[in-house]
Amino acid sequence: MVQALEPLEELEQESIPDEVPEEAPVDVLQSDKDKSLEEMISRINSMASQKPAEEEETYFTPPKAEEPAEEDLLEDHDTPFYPCEPQTLREAQLTATDVEALVLKYLLTAGEASGREVAAQICLPFLILEECLRKMKYDQLVVYKDTAQAGDYVYFLTDLGRERARRYNEYCTYYGAAPVSLKDYIGSVRAQSLEGQSPNIDALEHAFEDLLINKTMFRRLGPAINSGRGLFLYGAPGNGKTSIAERVTRAFGRYIWVPRAIGIDGEILRVFDPAVHDEAPLEDGPGIMQRHRIDKRWVRIKRPTIVVGGELTMDNLEISTIQATGVSEAPLQLKSNCGTLVIDDFGRQRMSTDELLNRWIVPLEKRYDFLNMRGGKKIQVPFDQLIVFSTNLEPRDLCDDAFLRRIPYKIEVVDPTEEEFRQLFDIMCPLMGFTYDQDAIDHLVETHYRKVNRPFRCCQPRDLLLQVRNLCLYENAPLQLSRKHFDDAVENYFAVM
Repeated sequence: MVQALEPLEELEQESIPDEVPEEAPVDVLQSDKDKSLEEMISRINSMASQKPAEEEETYFTPPKAEEPAEEDLLEDHDTPFYPCEPQTLREAQLTATDVEALVLKYLLTAGEASGREVAAQICLPFLILEECLRKMKYDQLVVYKDTAQAGDYVYFLTDLGRERARRYNEYCTYYGAAPVSLKDYIGSVRAQSLEGQSPNIDALEHAFEDLLINKTMFRRLGPAINSGRGLFLYGAPGNGKTSIAERVTRAFGRYIWVPRAIGIDGEILRVFDPAVHDEAPLEDGPGIMQRHRIDKRWVRIKRPTIVVGGELTMDNLEISTIQATGVSEAPLQLKSNCGTLVIDDFGRQRMSTDELLNRWIVPLEKRYDFLNMRGGKKIQVPFDQLIVFSTNLEPRDLCDDAFLRRIPYKIEVVDPTEEEFRQLFDIMCPLMGFTYDQDAIDHLVETHYRKVNRPFRCCQPRDLLLQVRNLCLYENAPLQLSRKHFDDAVENYFAVM
């Protein structure tokens, strides 16, 4: 393994001359001996530190924290964006004043907290926050109340710190996660954009695996979803337009990262919304969570699908600010970036269709939007989502040609054929606890559809089976299909239809 060292005596004989000329002064002699000894020691150290080539190749150099290996970023390998933990305030795009405001407002509410508790609250590394807390103590804004674990302290506001926290609170009461810069957010949307992906037929089949869609419809949906821009789904009610729209996002990557909040010139804009975003945290354990630290100001969520219906108003499309708290909330289109925004029952909103179309006619073309902050500042943000307009009205009756041109795909969701209608019963029966009964289904189709010329709808097998199920449960009878049960279900279901 390690090369054997030569005997010390031999090295001395080679390095130090036996005879010195008589005319050499004593100090010259001593200098030559010192140099020889230094050369000998250097040679010994050099040989002792050498390793064979095969041993050196077995050594492993771990990847740098700031450059994680691409295959280790996420377990699902579906996004190139990865929010690395900042090492300094400059990397976090924050100022000492930003952090000071969050810390003081939190301590004003909590009363007291350790440094690590404060760091967890505002989602910054403790090493960054420790320096800020030290400066706040020097400025007599906080004091040590007690010691905490691992060299930490419990902090308490002074009278001066309490007064300054109240002044911060008057402008904005937010003391959650430290905000991410608008520039970093725009970069994250660009990296996780739908337009950068091209889901193929296998991805679409997986997305719609729990729906029955005929091949013609499927072939029309594929290019529309692949475009990542927008489409109209129109047709008779009950044929699955909303169900199709809700599953579009599955064709793309499963997860994205969104910031909890964005900071814009001292104002806070909240983006992460638990009401419409499904959080999908990384699991703790050996691997990525230990080798690469994540910026906790970001949240990993399932790629969003936001559905709004008749409750949609113009206020939902603009930044809303609660005057009592000073906290701003992102509009729906910003929360749906990198996902799907479904406008269900289009044409039945409380605002006119012209208002909505005029608001979005430019963003749909340019793929960016302009929003007004509370202080009057106008910001440009990405408009990067697949917008699906679902309606049972005729699209040309709702909007003009200028808007229809910006929605490149208009797809009609047609009624199912009789064969597809029967197949839906075959699928739904076991899901609801029934055994498929051919005779009962034949009676239903012949008596209540063909004779009265009633159109088939995709939702009706599920709805009629639910009626039969409820009737059986009420009568304490076994779950069983029969002609009588279908007659009763049809009488209730189609009473005014």
